[in-house]
Amino acid sequence: MHFEVLVEDASGAIMLESFLEKILGSNGQEHTYKIHQYKGIGRIPKNLKGETDPKKRILLDQLPRILRGYGRSLKYYNAAVMVVVDLDKKVCTSFKEELVNILDDCDPKPRTLFRIAIEEMESWLLGDLDAIKKAYPNFKERILDSYIQDH
Repeated sequence: MHFEVLVEDASGAIMLESFLEKILGSNGQEHTYKIHQYKGIGRIPKNLKGETDPKKRILLDQLPRILRGYGRSLKYYNAAVMVVVDLDKKVCTSFKEELVNILDDCDPKPRTLFRIAIEEMESWLLGDLDAIKKAYPNFKERILDSYIQDH
């Protein structure tokens, strides 16, 4: 199966590259994937058919247009779109409903997985302090010690 992965920022793309390889195996073997990083999460447009500037690489601003395009281009392939975003300060159930409404507006609908990081994706990376110390032996102890993990 092929996955088109949409993520809101560069750090999320780096993290997902590592996760996907562990979950799916090396890219190109049993599964393939392409990660598309954006320059922020943005907002879902009020008018799902709205005119947004495709040059602006803001994920939610572009999502209705992107999903409609994937609906047309992937309909004959064994492929899925995965949208990975932070919850930030949104209400999870309402946010998921808004994302599903975008998908429901597509004809045809691409096979789509919405994945919402309840905590910031970056906090997943910073959750294992021993791994950070091992990966970065010259880290500045006072900076790491001042980090407060999200709850």
